[in-house]
Amino acid sequence: MAEQSIWMQKVAADPDHSTWFIERFRSMARAGDDLAGEARLVDSMVPRHARILDAGCGSGRVGGALAEAGHDVVGVDVDPALIKAAEQDHPGPRWLVGDLAELDLPSRGIPTPFDAVVCAGNVMTFLAPSTRREVLRRFRAHLAPDGRAAIGFGGGRGYEFGEFFADAAAVALEPDLLLSTWDLRPFRNDSAFLVALLRPA
Repeated sequence: MAEQSIWMQKVAADPDHSTWFIERFRSMARAGDDLAGEARLVDSMVPRHARILDAGCGSGRVGGALAEAGHDVVGVDVDPALIKAAEQDHPGPRWLVGDLAELDLPSRGIPTPFDAVVCAGNVMTFLAPSTRREVLRRFRAHLAPDGRAAIGFGGGRGYEFGEFFADAAAVALEPDLLLSTWDLRPFRNDSAFLVALLRPA
């Protein structure tokens, strides 16, 4: 069994943590904030009616936006409270509770690989460090041969970008494009955020 994620450690320490997170994004949605930037990037890089895996989907804002754009979305998150909120706020996609370090969708009746995997919202930094490479390996296993993974997270959160690149290379994922934001600004050595578009090597 995989080491417990940092996210679930936070939930164990503060049972209200998930509720705070859910209400934070619901409040932002009510205020009209732009919550679909990641979805717009992913939508631009896949064909119409693509199969997309929202890995670490949280309460469903990215996967929900992609489903509204006409894509076939499956969302997976380790936190049952977030999956319940996703089902309530974004009906349409298939939302599943699951640990990304043990991701095996064929065993759950979803055998077809995905055109894209999106992993937004600093999910990679909420994983247990011992599981990061395995999570990337499972992303690759769920990608179609010409699929791509879009993974974004901030620096200074305990997972250095260089370590991430090494982990990706170790599981045969290689960069297609590196950005510093979801709105297509280029990645530089001093960038504080990384959006990596990776393809199977």
